[in-house]
Amino acid sequence: MARFVVAVSGGVDSVALLDMMARRGQDDIIVAHVDHGIRPESFDDARFVEALARTYRVLFESIRYELGPGASEDVARRARYDFLRRLAQKYQATIVTAHHADDVVESVAIHLLRGTGWRGLATHDSDITRPLLGIDKDRLIAYATRRKLAWREDASNQSDVYLRNRIRRHVAKLPKERKDEVLALRRRQLAYKKAIDEEVRAVIGKGPEYSRYFFTHIPSSVAQECLRTITEARLTRPQRDRLLHAIKTAAPGTRFEAGSGVTAQFTTRQFSVALL
Repeated sequence: MARFVVAVSGGVDSVALLDMMARRGQDDIIVAHVDHGIRPESFDDARFVEALARTYRVLFESIRYELGPGASEDVARRARYDFLRRLAQKYQATIVTAHHADDVVESVAIHLLRGTGWRGLATHDSDITRPLLGIDKDRLIAYATRRKLAWREDASNQSDVYLRNRIRRHVAKLPKERKDEVLALRRRQLAYKKAIDEEVRAVIGKGPEYSRYFFTHIPSSVAQECLRTITEARLTRPQRDRLLHAIKTAAPGTRFEAGSGVTAQFTTRQFSVALL
C-alpha cells in the first residue's frame, strides 16, 4: 500500500488537501507539521494540526525548530524539506504538498525578479508530489468553505518582510487567463528541461573523465549545462564559471576546489570531478 507524508501547515491550502486525500480513501497518511519557531503563535498551529490528524485518524509527526523571527524563507524551506524527506525515508512514503496554481505563478515571478536563468521557470523537485498545481487559491477556499473546514491564518502572510508576500498581492489581482499563461509557460519549460537534461547526459557520457578540449571549444552556455550535470547541481553559476576557467587553463597535475565539496583534477587532456 502506498504511503503519503502530507505536509500540513494548518492553512487553508493544506487543510483542503488533507480533506481531499482522506475523502478519496487514502487513509495511509502521515500528517507532517513543521513549527519553524518564527512566530509566537506557531505552537498553537502545531496543536491545531495535531487535533486535525486525530480527527482523520491518521498518524501525526511534527518537529519544532528555533529559527527565530529573523529567519529567511529559504532557511525555513530547507528546514521543512529536510524534515519531510526524513519522514519519507522513515515510512517509505511519498511527500505530498499543497502547492497550488497561485504558488507557481508567485515562484515564477520571484525567480524572474532575482534574475533567474531559464531553469528558474522550470523548478521541480522530482521527489515531491503536488496534486493541487492545477487549482487556484480561490477554488481551494471555496472547497474548504463548502466542506465547512476549519483552518488557521498565518499572520506573517501579511508582512512585507517576505518577498513572496509582496508578490502574492499582485498575483491575487491577475485575471485567470494571465495565470494560465504562466502555468502553460512553466509546463513548456519543464518539457524543455527534460529534453535538455537527456541530451546533456548523452553528450558528456558517464565519466569519470571528461575532455578538456571539448569544454574549451563549446559555447559557455552549453558548458554550464554539462558542468551542472557532472557536479549534480551542487555549484552556483559563478562557481561553474570558475570551474570552466580552470578546465581551460589549469596546469596538468593540479587540483581545483570548486566549492560545495566539488573537486576537479586535471591531466593534460582530461579532467575528473570528485563529489564529497
